[in-house]
Amino acid sequence: MTSFFDELETRGVDARSADLAQALPQQIARAKELAGYAESFADVDAAQITSAADLTSLPVLRKAELGKAQAANPPFGGYVARAVSGFAHVFQSPGPIYEPGGVDRDWWRFGRVLHAAGIGAGDIIQNCFSYHLTPAGMLFENGARAVGAAVLPAGTGQTELQVTAARDIGVTAYAGTPDYLKIILDKADEMGAALQITKATVGGGALFPSLRQEYADRGIRCLQSYGTADLGNIAYESDAMEGMIVDEGVIVEIVTPGTGTPVAEGEVGEVVVTALNPDYPLIRFATGDLSAVLPGQSPCGRTNMRIKGWMGRADQTAKIKGMFVRPEQIAALVERHDEIVKARVIATRQGEMDVMTVQVEADGGNAADFSASVVQVLKLKGAVEIVAPGSLPRDGLVIEDQRKYD
Repeated sequence: MTSFFDELETRGVDARSADLAQALPQQIARAKELAGYAESFADVDAAQITSAADLTSLPVLRKAELGKAQAANPPFGGYVARAVSGFAHVFQSPGPIYEPGGVDRDWWRFGRVLHAAGIGAGDIIQNCFSYHLTPAGMLFENGARAVGAAVLPAGTGQTELQVTAARDIGVTAYAGTPDYLKIILDKADEMGAALQITKATVGGGALFPSLRQEYADRGIRCLQSYGTADLGNIAYESDAMEGMIVDEGVIVEIVTPGTGTPVAEGEVGEVVVTALNPDYPLIRFATGDLSAVLPGQSPCGRTNMRIKGWMGRADQTAKIKGMFVRPEQIAALVERHDEIVKARVIATRQGEMDVMTVQVEADGGNAADFSASVVQVLKLKGAVEIVAPGSLPRDGLVIEDQRKYD
């Protein structure tokens, strides 16, 4: 019998609509009080915004706009409802973009994710999301508190030490990017270390079917979640593994990329999210991610809307090895070297791992210098290929994702 995190997950359509009709006007009213929304919401009547359909009358907020607001009014751009010192954490993501964080009442809503993956009291989670500046580690740390699980705050890297700790402590669950669990398991095999991991919840990249099956063959049930540093949990898999169930603390719209116009059910579009978090009321926040509504309800008994999961990016930004690579970073790489005329990042797969290749049109220079700049600017290691000027296609692409997601 399916166990639910709370009664919100099984609400009927009428009950969910009634709750939203009460919560949404309150959230819009909170937003109207904030400097970030002062101009765009000046004429908005919060009392009239009572459903997801009503949200379409409001403007979409994009990360670039948030970044500009933060630069003008640091650190949060006038979009939070507390003083900076009133938050438990302040994070910095690439951009830079600053995000607040709390530790009370499952602030990021990842307890729901862990519960759906069967993780709870008695489990020890090896949390391999980063704890450095960015919030991913704390998202799952906070969720673990909500379900009563213990945490090994492992972060990334030092794989041999990670294996040793997992063995010695008796880790039963993993949280991190999809690829890194395989690295840990392969290293454990190499070391002859028997691990007790039987549950995994992953994010920060696509979970390819072949990799999920490899984990299943090892006796590990691996479910994925979808969230962002700004919004927290957006959607998550249950044991039914039919699409991803939208979190109870957000409203998801699928719109035509670059607009705020909803697409027809089942069509692919950009994910736009309204968060009901009273501390950080992001309204119609554009994620830049692509997905589609999956009709019907999950067989697991959870009743909220489902989406098909992450289906790529609405812009050229790509997530490689769990890190975003953005067009503006490629431009910064080109600007670093007088010899580079043009650059292009290509994302591929080798086995079950992401591979990044950086092709540079250059008249002189050397690959070692370019490789060092790639690490500094893109925050990732990748192979550098120097090609003759004029060799790269003039098709407007600076990031080409050649990975297959089906």
